[in-house]
This record gives sequence, C-alpha cells and structure tokens, in this order.
Amino acid sequence: MAGIDLQQNLSQQQILSPQMRQSLDILQANSLELGQILQQAISTNPVIEITDSNDEFIADDSPVEAEHDQETLSNLDDDYRESRITSQASNGPSQETVDYLYNSIVAPLTLQQHLAEQIGNEELSHELRLACLEVISYIDDRGFLEQSPEQIAITSQHPSNILEKAVVKIQQLEPAGVGAEDLTESLMIQLHKLGMNGSLAYNIVENHLTDLAQKKFPLIAKALNTSVEKISLAAEVISNLNPDPGAAYDPTANPYILPDIFLERDEDGAWAARLSNEHVPDIAISNAYKDLMASTGDGKARTYLRDKIRDGKIVIKALHQRQDTLYKIAQILLDKQRPFLQHGKSQLKPLTMNELAEMIEVHPATISRAVAGKYARTPHGIIELRQFFTSGFQSADGTQVANSSIKETIQQLVDNEPSNKALSDSAIEKLLKEKGLKVARRTIAKYRDQLGILPSHLRKKF
Repeated sequence: MAGIDLQQNLSQQQILSPQMRQSLDILQANSLELGQILQQAISTNPVIEITDSNDEFIADDSPVEAEHDQETLSNLDDDYRESRITSQASNGPSQETVDYLYNSIVAPLTLQQHLAEQIGNEELSHELRLACLEVISYIDDRGFLEQSPEQIAITSQHPSNILEKAVVKIQQLEPAGVGAEDLTESLMIQLHKLGMNGSLAYNIVENHLTDLAQKKFPLIAKALNTSVEKISLAAEVISNLNPDPGAAYDPTANPYILPDIFLERDEDGAWAARLSNEHVPDIAISNAYKDLMASTGDGKARTYLRDKIRDGKIVIKALHQRQDTLYKIAQILLDKQRPFLQHGKSQLKPLTMNELAEMIEVHPATISRAVAGKYARTPHGIIELRQFFTSGFQSADGTQVANSSIKETIQQLVDNEPSNKALSDSAIEKLLKEKGLKVARRTIAKYRDQLGILPSHLRKKF
C-alpha cells in the first residue's frame, strides 16, 4: 500500500471579490440590464436613493436620540420605503391608469399557444380536441413534430389512429407547414395548400430535395425527363416557401435592442455623441442615513449603516466608471469613424480594441467588456459596437480599408454577378485587385463563408 504523503505548497491566486464582480457586471451590462442591476441594488440597499426623481425623503422632525437599537433602525428603514411608495403613488398616475396599463400588456403568443387557439375554434369531438392539444405539446419552436404519432401513443391515453387524425388536423392550421416531421413534409404541406399537388415543384421536393440544395439542376432534369429551365422555375417556387414555419413565433428571433450610444447630428447639424440614460437612474447615498450613522451610538446600527454605505459607494463608483468609459469610447468612434457616419459602411476605418485602449489609457479587456452586447444608433441604422472594431488592409494608394468594407465589396460583387456565371474566389480576387485591394484568395473564401455566400458552383443559375 502506497504511503500517504502530505505536502504544503505556496501559490498566488487571483480571486474576484463580490464587489469587483459587481463592478464587472455593471461595466458589461447594456442599458436594459444596467437598469435591472440598479433597481436590484436600490431594493436591497436602503441607503441608495434615486436623485433624479421628485421624491423627497420624509425625515422625522423630532430630535435624533443617541440611543438607536437595531429595532429602531429597522423601523426607520421601513418608514423610509413606505414614504417613497406613498410619494410615488401621490405624484404618479391614478390607480385606474395603472390598472389599465398593466392589463394592456400582452405577451407575444408562442407557436404552441397560437395552434391551441385555432384548435379551440374548430368543431371537433372532445377526444380529438384533447389529442390535438397533446400533439401540439410535441411541436418544437420551429414548427416541426418532435415525435411520430406512434411514438407519442406509447405514453399517451389516445390510440395512434386518433393521434394521426390530430396530426392531420394540425397540419391544416396556420402557419403553413406546421406539424410536419421534417423539412420535406413541411414543404409538401405548403405546396399542397397552394394547390400544387403533383406539380414539378412537388415532385422535386418529394424526391430530389438534396440535389436541389446542391443545385444539381441538370441531374434533376434528367431524372424527371424535363428541361433545366423548368427545373429552375420550379426551384424559384420552392425558394419562396418557408423552411422554418414557426420562426414568426420565436420570442428570441427578434430581440428588443435599446442603443447605449447615439452617434448622430444634433439640432445645429454638428456631429455629437451621447449615452442613452433612459433606463439608468442617477443614484446617490441618502444624506439621512449618513446623518443617522454619524449620530447613532448603537454599535450594531453603525456597523450595518457603514457596510450599506460602503456597498452603495461601490455601486455608484462602478456606474460612473462605466458611463465615463462608454462616453470616451463614443467620442473616439465619433472622431475615428466620421467617414462611416457620413457615407456608410464602405467607409468604415480599421480600428482595434488595443488601439482604443491606448487612447483612453485602460486595459484592452476593459474595452472588450465595455462594448460587449451594446449597440449604437447611427444615421445608417443600429450597429453593434463590436462592428466598429476591425483590422484592415492597405490599398494601392496607401489608404487603410477595414475588412468589413472588403466584405461589403465582396457582397456587392456577388449581388451583381451574371446569373449564369457565378464569380469564383479567384475572379473576386482579381476584381478586388483592380480596385487596388490585394486580398488573398483564402481570405476571400473566409469572408464569403462569414457572409453566408455559397461557393460559385452552388450559386450558378441555369
């Protein structure tokens, strides 16, 4: 038996304190997330107050006694919260207005709820209605049926023949193509609703969908004894079908974005940068609690208040640092990316996070955290801040060109290519060179993949 050996090692390890972790969370948060963080801080720390509201702290006019035990402190805390709520209620909208607003908030329907509503409007037997609702529970957010009726029947109280009828009924609902077991069946259901049963497009979907995805039009034409031109026309019909019928009901497909930075012209026509403070309240340490800490002779109360004031100052300092860093970033973007703001994405200039970090004298990791998940509103739409940071190429005349501009140029070349002669990566390389841009073919292939552009042999139209 091996002996037991005890060893003692000395090592250094960096551990993030809760305060440091909170500072990082505030730095990384976008405006909506920051508002939630601050509201949580305000609700859990009574010494933090909102300074930009009209609420006044209602202090007790009686002289402050030297003896404040923990119960007195707790009562004062409760009185403070109650006074704020009362003040907000008296200065805010009426209860009828509040009730109306809350009752008017409607959450978007999920796909499953949308289908269940339609089933509720159908004249069905009780058994079939229940079977339909059970089948709906097996439909994923894309609109496809995760299990066959036979598989569902194993654990269901309904027999497989009733479940099959339920699937047929669901496939008749909207959106078209819902309730299918795979893409092929979904597209066939959509063609059926268009009255195209037995059509060339229907035949292609049923028997040659893989070849269609690879644009093997001559092969399909030979198999179906028709012309490439007719296959091309049928492919155009199929391309207008929906491969993801449940996408319109996906709550994550189109998330709400609130810009953190505005880079736009002001009323006088001058370019200006500003931060969005819509969900970011101004906060401060309550003077009432400062005075209470200074006057109380209760040791526990003093310790409690000191800790709460310290935690509040950490939150306020982290908020100020976050806003200051973000504003400095906005100012540099306004200066360095002025051509983009004036002329569009093709004029985006190369700029890295390391370069920006040097300009405002912070660590590059701070820039990375500060821009994470944040957006800027510009004359050319809402842009993710990370898109402003890109390496680049030097053109023949010495001008620095961002790789995002190269991507846009590639996209434009592909959009304007002849329908019967798709541009190869080599051809794109030559066209870029004619524009004074020397870009390697492997880089073009990488950018093409990032843009979601198929290789030339798959883009060719017959």
